[in-house]
Amino acid sequence: MNPTAHFSQLARYNQWATARLLDAAAALPEADYRRDVGLFFRSIHGTLNHLLVGEHLLWFVRFSEGTSPRVALDAEVEADRKALALRLLEGAARWAPLIASFSQDRWSGTLDYTTMRGTAASLPFAATLAHVFNHGTHHRGQITAALTALGQPCPELDLVYFLQAEQAGVTP
Repeated sequence: MNPTAHFSQLARYNQWATARLLDAAAALPEADYRRDVGLFFRSIHGTLNHLLVGEHLLWFVRFSEGTSPRVALDAEVEADRKALALRLLEGAARWAPLIASFSQDRWSGTLDYTTMRGTAASLPFAATLAHVFNHGTHHRGQITAALTALGQPCPELDLVYFLQAEQAGVTP
């Protein structure tokens, strides 16, 4: 599988899993949604904010613009839960078109960007994008575990489940 097809598939999974997780989190009472449930970013709301910053406000900008915006990784950039969910869905939908725009030469190159401090940085392009999607998968898994601990039925977010359904021509 070529890199564009591979990462387009990961972008589809990322969008699908984000939507399913947000649906599950939407059913939580406000107190459970915001209380400390043992996550690295404490609450489900805090971890979703971290996903917004990491996947969309930081890495998406690095891949699309070559710069690092001044956003703290632990900041609660969106206090309203409905607005946060909408921003996460919109952000997840942006990856596939961006990935489709990359040439084969681009995949084998580097991601060159300027850090928040103005320093030039260079990372392997495809490996860095894989890291971004792995980061999202990791934190969605944490939230899934927290939802389960809170007694909330949790959606199936497994990548293998998604790929098998996609190969069978079924929208999971």
